[in-house]
Amino acid sequence: MGIVGRTGSGKSTFFLSLLRIIEPSYGSIEIDGVDISRVGLDDLRNKITVIPQDPMLFKGTLRENMDLLNQYTDQQLWESLEKVCLKTKFEGENGLDTAIKDGGDNLSAGEKQLLCIGRAILTQSKIILIDEATSNIDPKTEQTILDTIHNCFQD
Repeated sequence: MGIVGRTGSGKSTFFLSLLRIIEPSYGSIEIDGVDISRVGLDDLRNKITVIPQDPMLFKGTLRENMDLLNQYTDQQLWESLEKVCLKTKFEGENGLDTAIKDGGDNLSAGEKQLLCIGRAILTQSKIILIDEATSNIDPKTEQTILDTIHNCFQD
């Protein structure tokens, strides 16, 4: 499902409501027949993946930026990087130990966004919130992102 609307139409408010950052004053939001207000915040937020407009990366290694909680194998990380067309780039550097500067300053805007999508691929969430993921990138990277979303998030 896609939600499209003008600036100020409530798209971001809808995202915040799904994540229960904003609680409804009345009514309810149901996912698969379950009222999300009855689900613990940790459980709810762990089942939803967000790909933000401004990618969030921090100072550390590529591995840490992809898998902060150390939940995935190297093979899973490499498979995710391959799906977002970044495997070759990082294989040629220091692999999963490649240093990432604070904010991902040593990566292009497109590479940062692709890494966030790579994280989303790892989580295999059924609900993925994508907020203008292609707004600040070049046309070639935009097509890569759109192809990746189409191929990896079909279900």
